[in-house]
Formats: sequence, structure tokens, C-alpha cells
Amino acid sequence: MGWHEKLDGTRNGLRNLNRAIPEAAQAFGALGKAVKQGGTLEFKQKEFVALGIAVALRCEDCIGLHVETLIKAGATREEVADVLAMSIQMGGGPAMMYAATAMTCFDELTAA
Repeated sequence: MGWHEKLDGTRNGLRNLNRAIPEAAQAFGALGKAVKQGGTLEFKQKEFVALGIAVALRCEDCIGLHVETLIKAGATREEVADVLAMSIQMGGGPAMMYAATAMTCFDELTAA
């Protein structure tokens, strides 16, 4: 399965969960909106942090969503690679495997 299909599956799963727990989902969504607006860091920088955490915590669905958001925010392959290198430094071998997954995701989602 490619990343486009994986992201569709992730979104469908989240929609299903949101219907089951609407109050909690709405609160989580409000938290996400609050932390991404304002503050000192720019939106793209915050998404780089989120990608690094997704790699460190080994969450493929999170990797896909944050890579997609970074692409929409104008992140370059070099910027993503730099964040992934830092994630590897902090997380070692397991982070390297998920960093490779994130790079593959970026390449597939930006392919013409």
C-alpha cells in the first residue's frame, strides 16, 4: 500500500474514532489548533518538531500526516532530511528505521 492510500486509511480511522468519542476528539482538535497558532515558532517549525517526535515514538500514521502537512507548508526534502538526522541522533537505530520510512513517505507524496 502506498502513502496516499495509507493516509486515506488513517483519516478514515480517525473519523470513525471521532464519531465514537466526539467530545474528546473535539477537545484534542482544539488543543492542536491552539498550539499551532501564535507562539514564537512558525507553523512549519512546529511541524518539524512533530515529525521528529513521530519518528522517535515510531508512529507511522503520525509520520504520514506530518510529512503531508510539511509538504503543504513548503518544506524541502533537505529540511525534512535534516530533521530526520536529528531524530536519528536522539533515537538511535530504531529512529533510523522510522526516519527511512519518513523519507520514503516524503519522496512518494512529492513524486510527480
